[in-house]
Amino acid sequence: MNRNYQKELDRVLDTLQREGRVPRLLLHSCCAPCSSYVLEYLSQYFSITVLYYNPNIFPKEEFDTRIREQERLITAMPLTHPVSFLAGPYDSEKFYAMAKGLEQVPEGGERCFRCYELRLREAARCAKEGGFDCFTTTLTISPLKNAAKLNEIGQRLGEELGVPWLPSDFKKRNGYRRSTELSREYDLYRQDYCGCVYSKQERDRRVRASAEGERHP
Repeated sequence: MNRNYQKELDRVLDTLQREGRVPRLLLHSCCAPCSSYVLEYLSQYFSITVLYYNPNIFPKEEFDTRIREQERLITAMPLTHPVSFLAGPYDSEKFYAMAKGLEQVPEGGERCFRCYELRLREAARCAKEGGFDCFTTTLTISPLKNAAKLNEIGQRLGEELGVPWLPSDFKKRNGYRRSTELSREYDLYRQDYCGCVYSKQERDRRVRASAEGERHP
């Protein structure tokens, strides 16, 4: 049976409003543009700490650019409840160890699923260590990411480590469109590939193929 993660999130938020509580949420973020709508939305209900942990990003300069944009956005956005920032390490060796043997798997396959788990496991660990009420990720806002798989992994890790997972499918209710509007409003850097070296190689192949097609119609 297909689950409606937005409706599940709605029920959680309705309960919080009735109780008048403002829980602490650890929000794993992949980048500033994806986090923009999620912060606007969830800061109405939570005191948020944004965790930027993305050892998949290539090259290191790209990682540094994205982390600076994330910090800049948090400072610039007027948010309902306070938002703090936690910078994770650039554990690129963990990503390459995880991806070993999966280098040729197309984007959106098993390598990506393992990458989800690598990042969400660190988020769950930080949430548990920091005594947060729950954790989630901005990744479900992307039309290119598998929201069902992300929720499955997040829920499993939450149960394993003993910290509740907040279900989400942030692309719903025009969340992705709103993120593009906020990206323009705050002049955010928007990357044109997912982040890892393999997605960059796929992007480069598409660009070359397009250029060759234009030269040889």
